[in-house]
Amino acid sequence: MIKDSQLFQPFSEKPIRLMGDAGEWLGSFELNLDSDTLLKFYRDMLRARLFDERLLLLHRRGQVSFVAPSAGHEAAQVAVAAALKPKKDWVFPYYREPGLLLALGVPAVELFGQAMATRADPNRGRQMPAHPGSRDFNVFTVASVIASHLPPAVGTAISMKVRNTGEVVVASFGDGATSEGDFHAGLNFAGVQGAPIVFVCQNNRYAISVEYHKQTAAETIASKAEAYGLPGYLVDGMDVLACFFVMREAVARARQGFGPSLVEMQVYRLGPHSSADDDTRYRPVEEVETWKTRDPLARMHRFLAHRGLWSREEDLALRTEIEREFRQAVEDAQRAGAVPLEWMFEDVFAELPDHLREQRRDLL
Repeated sequence: MIKDSQLFQPFSEKPIRLMGDAGEWLGSFELNLDSDTLLKFYRDMLRARLFDERLLLLHRRGQVSFVAPSAGHEAAQVAVAAALKPKKDWVFPYYREPGLLLALGVPAVELFGQAMATRADPNRGRQMPAHPGSRDFNVFTVASVIASHLPPAVGTAISMKVRNTGEVVVASFGDGATSEGDFHAGLNFAGVQGAPIVFVCQNNRYAISVEYHKQTAAETIASKAEAYGLPGYLVDGMDVLACFFVMREAVARARQGFGPSLVEMQVYRLGPHSSADDDTRYRPVEEVETWKTRDPLARMHRFLAHRGLWSREEDLALRTEIEREFRQAVEDAQRAGAVPLEWMFEDVFAELPDHLREQRRDLL
């Protein structure tokens, strides 16, 4: 039973941490992860960071119209993916999560294709950039309307419970989503129905430009879970090990029929909200620079180095390998070609109505 092996108590006053800023192990239990798993955490986090940097480069070149930077969120996203069963469990993400999808196994060429709206995009260029989805990996297509994906995620989880599939849903969102009614409706419905779902709030303290305490009087997002009968966990979201172990426990709890949880991962968005945002207008540069000292990649690098698992030379080699992978993925996505205009008429009706046939004829 999950309760017998519970490592973490909900509603802690301070964020759960297992790794210090210098990379030291802080856990009260023995770290039982092998070196391959630890190295995969770092590799996935670095892929997420370099993917983010590549998107920003494409935006500056005019090849991508919009970017939602994710630097600072990598540990939270990689940990969520590691706690799930890819292609079995379901994921309802929000728009700042390339690290989650890459770690699940979604091909980089598909994500670049989505950002550039080429034929490499499985969703056929029908969403703005930063709104991917994947049928193969059970990833619900990102929606622009904040928190609107949470009630459908709960409905999906309830169907899993009714059908006894053993699957779990993870729905993730930013702190701004908790100011929407769909957040509260979703948590309440999940709690009442005992849905096998884990809600993950990546709290970066700014809903675009609105600072956390201008959104809510609650000290933490995790504390909101109590009102709906859920356990709420407060986690250092820039500590990949803390995020992973808490998520693993919450996912196991849901899978074994103990119902939903809310996990607040306190992160920091190192870049602007989007490529259309000037974050210097609402937060001081000194604040950003201070948070950069807690960079989740640098912390995990130090952790691995302390254990003799990683070196600067290995890091440079890995960066070169990933950069080469992403350059090829971008080329492949571009080579796939632009999405034809006539595709907009497909996949909506089994048989195209006359008025749309006429519109397609006029367009072409």
